Amino acid sequence: MGLTYAYDIHLRPENVARALHEVAKLAPPRRRLPPLTVTLPDGERVVLPFTSGFESDPVDCAGKDRVTLDTSLMFPADEAVRAYAEERDLPVEDGRVQIGYVYLDLYFPPFLNLRHVCLDFWAATSRMSRLFEASGAIREVFTDLAETAGAECCLFDTGDGAPERVLWGTAPD
Repeated sequence: MGLTYAYDIHLRPENVARALHEVAKLAPPRRRLPPLTVTLPDGERVVLPFTSGFESDPVDCAGKDRVTLDTSLMFPADEAVRAYAEERDLPVEDGRVQIGYVYLDLYFPPFLNLRHVCLDFWAATSRMSRLFEASGAIREVFTDLAETAGAECCLFDTGDGAPERVLWGTAPD
């Protein structure tokens, strides 16, 4: 098993739709697949330029603990992202590079603890995991996403049982 590094964004349920709209803005501008409709547990629908299991069939999150989306995201081309792009012959477009698959797990809290939802963006490969750790631009994209979406915190998780690193957070209420 390889490395599986992730950025975890924890937010209140009422901020999930806003967060997903912000994630959609990170998608590449040209998309060949039909949009994916995701119905959140509160009934709100969000249309996203991603897939779920290589399909664009609607996803209903009601009653589920976890939903996984397959995303492709555009990241600013800092030194680490440029090196990654060169290794894979990926184009740099307008100073950004399309990286995918970046998996997005939406973890919904158990019914009796509706305090936070976790958006877990995890790398598909060990090399991508190392990129997630090395790139300040990628780290900034996820911390900015957390702030814009009204999240409580953004953590970096190495998936090895070590404590997650807090990258951004608000004061507890």
